[in-house]
Amino acid sequence: MTLTFDAQLRLGPFEYNAAFEADQEIVVLFGHSGAGKSVTLQAIAGLVTPQAGRIEVARRVVFDSVSRVNLPPQQRGVGYVVQELALFPHMTVADNVAFGLEGAKRDRHAQIRPLLSRLGLDGFEERMPGTLSGGQRQRVALGRALARDVPLLLLDEPFSALDESLRRLLRAELLRLRAELGLTVVFVTHDLREAHLLADRLAVFDGGRILQFDRRDEVFRHPRSRRIAELVGVANVLGGRVIGHRPDGVTVEVDGVALLATTDQRPAVGSEVDLAIRAERVNLRRGTVADTDGVNLLEAEIVEEHAYGATHTLWLEPAGAGPRIEVEVPSRPYEVLGVAGKRAWLLELPPDDLHVMARAPESG
Repeated sequence: MTLTFDAQLRLGPFEYNAAFEADQEIVVLFGHSGAGKSVTLQAIAGLVTPQAGRIEVARRVVFDSVSRVNLPPQQRGVGYVVQELALFPHMTVADNVAFGLEGAKRDRHAQIRPLLSRLGLDGFEERMPGTLSGGQRQRVALGRALARDVPLLLLDEPFSALDESLRRLLRAELLRLRAELGLTVVFVTHDLREAHLLADRLAVFDGGRILQFDRRDEVFRHPRSRRIAELVGVANVLGGRVIGHRPDGVTVEVDGVALLATTDQRPAVGSEVDLAIRAERVNLRRGTVADTDGVNLLEAEIVEEHAYGATHTLWLEPAGAGPRIEVEVPSRPYEVLGVAGKRAWLLELPPDDLHVMARAPESG
């Protein structure tokens, strides 16, 4: 199933212009609140009408401003789940899931029985929404969205009100359903971890625009700009100046030290660029620069740290020239290395993990 989306609209002072495609995958729309993510789902579902554009669902035009096609929501063939769920409190689980299906009640309930089983809701048919847990209600909402055998599922922060253990279970459930049913899913979130766990491809929204749309790892490892890097949680974005070219990359001066970045880009010598490296890609090593082989090595000292359950985040200041660097270390390596009892370390910024970005005018 293919979704083709291209829409422009204005809501008061907010201007929106975005385009992307999805095909039997989970496309995650990521960005801060008000960036345009939910408006995208509303436009696909027919709840908001763009001023211009074209939207196709399963190669069927559901909106086209030129030919004046604008199908109502019930004719678009999409399932839509919002954060509030909007279950009917006076209806049973079976009636909620079967809502919108045609035929006699007995036939509709028989039709949804395999779906309820797939969602782990066997035996819940006659329960009322008020007697269910948060995760069970979420499954009912998913079931209602899928009951009409829709090829496209729109999910607007559906797990944000749940605790982390339930979110983990339902993310796994969504991945399983996508694989079993061949669904195309457009999933809205402002949770960076959720985006990383679910996305096949990631659309980074900011101010009503898609700044980057690509495979998940490509966006996280190779953001196109400083702004995108900041939005997707790249902790270390370092401004510098190109001072040389090498066959395997470029050398950039950052705060008085030369750093090699592996890249096929060739920005002009003297030009200003930004280097990005994720905190989890920086290595802690023992020793000093003088007695260690390698490149992009900085002697530094831990000046601040915080523990976040399974990881430790460290901030290190260089002993001499160089930038302040944030490092993320999993708990086990943190213990094995004895980080808690040692302040001075050798930082390694692997050239393959240093990503070169053109300097945007506003970041200068």
